Amino acid sequence: MSKGTLYVISAPSGAGKTSLVKALLERDPQVVVSVSHTTRDARPGEVNGKDYNFVAMAEFDQMIGQNAFLEYAEVFTNKYGTSRLWVEEQLDKGLDVILEIDWQGAEQVRKLMPACESVFIIPPSREALRSRLEGRGQDASDVIDYRMSQAIGEMSHYAEFGYLVVNDDFAGALEQLHAIFIANRQQAEKQHQRHAELLKSLLSD
Repeated sequence: MSKGTLYVISAPSGAGKTSLVKALLERDPQVVVSVSHTTRDARPGEVNGKDYNFVAMAEFDQMIGQNAFLEYAEVFTNKYGTSRLWVEEQLDKGLDVILEIDWQGAEQVRKLMPACESVFIIPPSREALRSRLEGRGQDASDVIDYRMSQAIGEMSHYAEFGYLVVNDDFAGALEQLHAIFIANRQQAEKQHQRHAELLKSLLSD
């Protein structure tokens, strides 16, 4: 069995990353998404082990000391991290693993696992991004202004990623994202492992 591929997918808030990843998971059974560890409290409706792995700060810090995370970050007073062991176990099963993280987390992961693939998703325009943020109906105008300024800074890192997907038409963007996964599975080295017996039989006397 050939190993799966680790994918880092980043995007500014409002670009549609979460919706695209969710649709990809529904379409492709060979893809799983990493469930992060966090020290924050669970929100109503969130399930431990599904939405996040909720842990105490002491346990999280202990995991840092054990180099248990591929990447981690502190956001305000809470910490978030990706379990290295869980990711490696899924890859060994032949599954492709998605990490939905920001460009800084992606930078950490690339240093530890340089063979990972990275995808950056952008909106078709600033106007479209603002419209999507406003359409959520969750934030005041000053919060949206802040998110827009943050998004511009985040998008400046697009060139650090191996693939770029423009989420203009959702169905089209999903096809492009899925095509990246399908194409990578056809790489010769992976196909050699996956079809070793077939290749042997085709070339035997």
